[in-house]
Amino acid sequence: MFLALRELAFARVRFGLMAAVVALISVLMVMLSGLSSGLVVDGVSGLLRSPLESVAFADGVKTDSAFTRSEVTTAQRDAWAAQDEVADAELLGTSIVNAKNEDGSAIDLTLFGVEPGGFVAPVAGQGREIAGDGEIVVSVSAQDEGVELGDVITLDRLGTALEVVGFTVDQRTFGHVDIAFLSLRTWQEVHAGVMPGEVPEPEAYDVASVVALRGVDGAPAETSVAGTSARSIEEAFDSSPGYTAELMTMQLIQVFLYAIAALVVGAFFTLWTVQRTRELAVMRAIGASTRFLLTDGVLQAAIMLVGSVTAGVGIGLGFGALLDGTGMPFALELGPILGGAGLLLGLGLIGAAVATARIASVDPVTALGENR
Repeated sequence: MFLALRELAFARVRFGLMAAVVALISVLMVMLSGLSSGLVVDGVSGLLRSPLESVAFADGVKTDSAFTRSEVTTAQRDAWAAQDEVADAELLGTSIVNAKNEDGSAIDLTLFGVEPGGFVAPVAGQGREIAGDGEIVVSVSAQDEGVELGDVITLDRLGTALEVVGFTVDQRTFGHVDIAFLSLRTWQEVHAGVMPGEVPEPEAYDVASVVALRGVDGAPAETSVAGTSARSIEEAFDSSPGYTAELMTMQLIQVFLYAIAALVVGAFFTLWTVQRTRELAVMRAIGASTRFLLTDGVLQAAIMLVGSVTAGVGIGLGFGALLDGTGMPFALELGPILGGAGLLLGLGLIGAAVATARIASVDPVTALGENR
C-alpha cells in the first residue's frame, strides 16, 4: 500500500493524465447509458408503462413493426378471453398518422384504439378519460408540441376531427411518436379509411391490430390461439418501429467503449511496468515476493480507477441533468449507470492485472546490472 501511494504521488502527472482519460471514458459511458435508456423510453414507453402483460399478433407477421402490420378479429379476441389463464382480453388498434392542430401546425401521432373504460385505457393526469367517439387522451409530452386541452386535431387525408379531452400522467410514446388514445370504434373507422359523414362497412368494426392480454396470475402460458401468437410485453418491444436496430447500435458502441477502456488501462500499466523493471528487480532481490508486487500493482490501478470513474460518473450525471427537458431522448437510470461503472472498474482492473503480471517474470539478477 505504501509503495502504491508513493508511486502515485511521485508520478502524479502521468497518473493524472491516465485518470483524466478514464474519467472521460466514464463520462461517455454515462451519456451512452442515458441515450440507451432514453431511446427505450421514447420508443416503447407506451408499452412499458401500460398494464399489458402479453400481446397476441396474427400468425406469420414479421417481428419488425408487427404492431402496424398485424390484423386480428373479434373472434380471435373471444378465443383468447375463453382461455382459463386469461383474465382480460381486449382488441387494440395501432397506427401512426399525420395530423394538424387548430393553428395548422403539423403533429405526428400514434393512434391507440382502446375500449373506453377497459384495462388498456390510460388514466388521465389532466382532463378526463375518453368516454366516446371522436375524443383522445394524448401523451403529456405532446404539450411540448403545443397541444392543449380542448384542441381539435384533424387527421390528414381523412379529415377526421379528434378533440383532446385529457393528457396521460406520464410520457407515452411509440416509435418516438406521442400516443393518442381514442375509442376502438373511432380507430376502426380511421383504419378503414372512412371519411367524415360516410357510413363504414359493418366489417370495419370487426378488426384491430393485436389482442391485448392480461393473465390471471402473470402472463398467460399459452402462446398460440386461433391463428394468433402471443408475446410477452418485453418481447413485443422488438415489434416497435426501429427499436431493435437502435438498441443494438447503442449496445455495440458500449461494448467497444468497455473494450477500449480495458485496452487503454492495460497499455498504460504495461508501459509503467516496463519503466519500473529495474526498481522491481531490486525489490525482488531484497526479498519482496511476487504476490506482494502483484498486489501492490493492482491496488495502484484500483486507486486510480475508483477515483477517475467516480469523478467521470459525477461529471456525466451533471451533463445529463443539463440535457433533461431539451427534447433529446435521454434518461438517467441508476441501474445501467452503476452497471456500466462496475464494468469499467472490472475491465480496467483486468487489464491492469494482465499488464502487472509481467512483474512475475522480473529476474532479481537484473538489479545487479547483468542484463542491461
